[in-house]
Amino acid sequence: MIFSLLCILLTMIWIVLGTSLTKLHPFLVLFSAALMLALLLGLPPIEILELIKIGFGTIVEKIGLLILFGTIIGVAMERAGATLSIARGILKKMNRLPLPYAISSIGYLVSIPVFCDAAFVILSHLNKTLSQQTKTPLVGLTVALSTGLFAPHVLVPPTPGPLAAAANLELENLFLLILVGAIIAFVLILVGGAYGQYLTKRNKYQEQQEEKPSEEQFLDQLPNFTKAILPILAPIILMCAGTVLKFAPSTFPGLEYLQFLTKPTSALGIGMVFAFALIPAGRKEFINTTVTKGIKQAAPILIITGMGGALGNIIQTIPLKTYAESISTLEGLGILIPFLIAALLKSAQGSSTVAIITTSSLIFPLLPLLGLDSEMGKIWAIMALGVGSMTVSHANDSYFWIVTQMSGMDIRTAYRTHTFGTFIQGGVGLLVVWFSYWIWSLI
Repeated sequence: MIFSLLCILLTMIWIVLGTSLTKLHPFLVLFSAALMLALLLGLPPIEILELIKIGFGTIVEKIGLLILFGTIIGVAMERAGATLSIARGILKKMNRLPLPYAISSIGYLVSIPVFCDAAFVILSHLNKTLSQQTKTPLVGLTVALSTGLFAPHVLVPPTPGPLAAAANLELENLFLLILVGAIIAFVLILVGGAYGQYLTKRNKYQEQQEEKPSEEQFLDQLPNFTKAILPILAPIILMCAGTVLKFAPSTFPGLEYLQFLTKPTSALGIGMVFAFALIPAGRKEFINTTVTKGIKQAAPILIITGMGGALGNIIQTIPLKTYAESISTLEGLGILIPFLIAALLKSAQGSSTVAIITTSSLIFPLLPLLGLDSEMGKIWAIMALGVGSMTVSHANDSYFWIVTQMSGMDIRTAYRTHTFGTFIQGGVGLLVVWFSYWIWSLI
């Protein structure tokens, strides 16, 4: 097992060096990393390419259309002046709040019902527009958004990870879990907002090189705030409704059709229709060029994200669960156990959801030993493994590549900002959970 972990470490070093120092394309680096790791692990050569193809295809299958639809929505909104209208509205409504905190707060609200990957795709173009309008360094706003989306994703049901953890630990009081998770997640988005604010002060604003509509061009034809935000708001509302429908009885009228409409892919497709509605009637060519531009922007994101999935599939051939089980034999560490196991799994294989689900299944028989077998104890365990599962987001995490590619951030900067931001959130999260757990134990 030690050899396998050393192989993973060597692979991560190559990814860092390959993308930051040699400036090779991330696709080439990730492909070579997956191939190198598979050979070091001694996997049969005939199986290696098959594992890479499966990992690549699985990721694209899961989020391919989400990225494509989300990108087209962003391009359409940008070209129609909708993002400019929304930016004005947000600045007007939150003019007393520092922009990174406002962005992080938006991420907090959106990510509770929506996967952070899809939410970042939806909001990334808005982030760029706010950066342009306020002359604020994009790197600070990007980190504020990415961390603001990340915290609720790992702590607050109905996102799949915490919900699955509650089921694995046989927790009955979901309302209490949502309440505690929401409070701790709110603390962590303030941490992300503060770090984003720090980055905006440490970096200089750089004019973005992409095409963007000028304020003067749309001065008399900007869509109003309500119409402009519908392409973003409609998918979010639909996906929220989807979480509620999970509790609806099977006899509910039209349940199958409603479930279809509330699926993330369907919801973003409907959002795309609302985005096209922003374009003046009779501008079919405008729609066609918008779709073409969206496809061109989405293609490299899909390829890089898919290759990150291929690397993750190679890593999953290592019996990490067995190693995690050996760690869980340590006694007397309380909530540190779920945190450490989740952090190990997250850092090794990239998926926060996988880390949460695996860790919760491992620690369930240990709850009495750890003093966490009560309802509240189970909640603290879920909080601990949740903050562990965000420590840290790096090259084997699909979210890392979505953040970098959608924001135009180079890899070295991403490690120094986004990855370090998730490290800070995870560390602060552990302290917050530990302190809260200590206070609870005294009561």
